[in-house]
Amino acid sequence: MELFADLRDAGYFNGSHEHQCLLRFCFIDVIQKDLDECVRLWNSHRIRPSRTACPGGVPNEQYYLPHRFGSRDCGFEIEQAELDAVPETSLSIAPCGDQNMQEYLDFAMERNDLQKPENWETASELYMKLKEYAQL
Repeated sequence: MELFADLRDAGYFNGSHEHQCLLRFCFIDVIQKDLDECVRLWNSHRIRPSRTACPGGVPNEQYYLPHRFGSRDCGFEIEQAELDAVPETSLSIAPCGDQNMQEYLDFAMERNDLQKPENWETASELYMKLKEYAQL
């Protein structure tokens, strides 16, 4: 993203552990929201049939209903216990990558009455505010 290069070039990001944590903290939800939207759009669009490439159709249908497209299900079974363990593993890791930094940034957000960002503009503003509060 040009935005991150711009932050670096302007001297607002130096690549330190703290700056990386702050960047993740401010942008991870916004980036995930955009990625989820890309997945939704891609998986619901229609692909034109091609004799030399792939069959036509909607990617989600091709994935979940492979028999309709002359294909087969290449998935494999997963034990419920393995699936149940995933949320525990994911929740134990701080989104910013450092539990202490995560707690500090959460505290700074609450103390300064800051809101989670909705888009890249508000994420950039939050990054600059938290960077100033944390004196990074």
